Amino acid sequence: MTTLDTLAAEPAPIRHDAEGVARVGGTRVRLESVITAFQNGCAAEEILLKYPSLHLTDIYGVIAYYLWRRDEIEAYLHERQSMEAQVREENEARFPPEGVRQRLLARRVPSP
Repeated sequence: MTTLDTLAAEPAPIRHDAEGVARVGGTRVRLESVITAFQNGCAAEEILLKYPSLHLTDIYGVIAYYLWRRDEIEAYLHERQSMEAQVREENEARFPPEGVRQRLLARRVPSP
């Protein structure tokens, strides 16, 4: 038996928090942050510079997981984008962005 025969891949360092958001390792960094950076051409070392709380091995693990399960991860990313758009629409309906400057200026107390 050779050393290569005893090697086994580690599981992907992805966990889901209470809200169902996929996080990398033991950090609060979202899976979509790492994958988006990778899709935009960042190398693992560049991603580490953006998110120093991550470990380089975790970044490589996430990238490998993404490359092996691209359809599954793309479906998750699409679902997250849809949820973000829905929340954005709800927030804009509750707090219309039009006239924000005027409302803030109206709250301003004149200085003595």
